[in-house]
Amino acid sequence: MQQTIFGNTFEDIAISRIQKHEPEEGYFLAFSGGKDSIVIYDLARKSKVDFSPFYKITTVDPPEIIHFIRKHYPDVKFIKPKYTMYQLIIKKHYPPTRKVRYCCHYLKEMAPKGTTILGVRWGESTKRVGRPVHQENYSGKGKNFLNPIVEWADKDVWEYIKTNNLIYPNLYDKGFKRIGCVGCPLATKKQRILELEMFPKIKEGYLRAFKKMLDNYEDYSEKNTWKTPEDVMNWWVYDQ
Repeated sequence: MQQTIFGNTFEDIAISRIQKHEPEEGYFLAFSGGKDSIVIYDLARKSKVDFSPFYKITTVDPPEIIHFIRKHYPDVKFIKPKYTMYQLIIKKHYPPTRKVRYCCHYLKEMAPKGTTILGVRWGESTKRVGRPVHQENYSGKGKNFLNPIVEWADKDVWEYIKTNNLIYPNLYDKGFKRIGCVGCPLATKKQRILELEMFPKIKEGYLRAFKKMLDNYEDYSEKNTWKTPEDVMNWWVYDQ
């Protein structure tokens, strides 16, 4: 049974939030194909509000996710980035790390002006604890964000998916704990190894980018063990 607050279920509260903050021009809805975005999509549908779902291509997306979205969510608009992940690595002279995730700025966080529904939850990371339900005029750029399931735990998300018989990507059944960019530095080491083994073409793309990065920028004195793309890969996956 889903949790309640003052007698209202989490689902009722989320729907109420979506209805309360609906802008005249309708919502944007950030869709990733993962469990949280599947839930907020279904809640927005139940709320009977106007919304336009979009998916930001990162160029290192699991192919299964692209196929899943196109098959089950054909109304989701795909948005291409200005740079691919590989181009960013060459441009920045360094692979993205847990502390320096420049990739998110270019590939994920550039939201359109207006109000966007997100599947952000406090339980995802310590940095998201305390995130408000409604963020107005974020960074003074006329962008608003609504986080209708912000207090939900993983078990609440999965309970909602199973109770409502929602189809989810089979990657979760193959050991994935989260869905995102292949090789994301925020994922656990175990998951990153799993992803790179499962998607060898993406791994090869990273290695090609690392080679160009090394060829185009020689000053790696702080990482003088980087002689080959494989050296960078091993450091990136196992050591940093």
